[in-house]
Amino acid sequence: MTKINTSLHSSRRKSRKAHFSAPSSVRRTIMSAPLSKELRDKHNVRSIPIRKDDEITIVRGSNKGRAGKVTSVYRLKYVIHVERVVREKSNGQSVPLGIHPSKVQITKLKGDKDRDNILERIAKGRAEKAERTKA
Repeated sequence: MTKINTSLHSSRRKSRKAHFSAPSSVRRTIMSAPLSKELRDKHNVRSIPIRKDDEITIVRGSNKGRAGKVTSVYRLKYVIHVERVVREKSNGQSVPLGIHPSKVQITKLKGDKDRDNILERIAKGRAEKAERTKA
């Protein structure tokens, strides 16, 4: 069987190196989060890169079910920080908990011109593909 995508490597060592030394622009796409059922039906898109001010629900881990707004996207560590999802330090100070974007679900998108264009472009491509498979 031949390789489907020749630009990606199947070696564990090289895949890990590519992941952990990825530039910020690539990390953005890696840090994509799935959309909720309602948004998925509305936009015909399954997931989208997460950004600050998106409203999310945590779907995995000890904070499962907690909802909030994304306060920061920490690309260097591949985590996002969500408001009110914090841990108390021994000196009483609160520290935001890092959560991986794949473990959350976007419930409300912070829309702007560029993001609307992205959603439109993806939906258009999906519609064209659906037409081609019908014919």
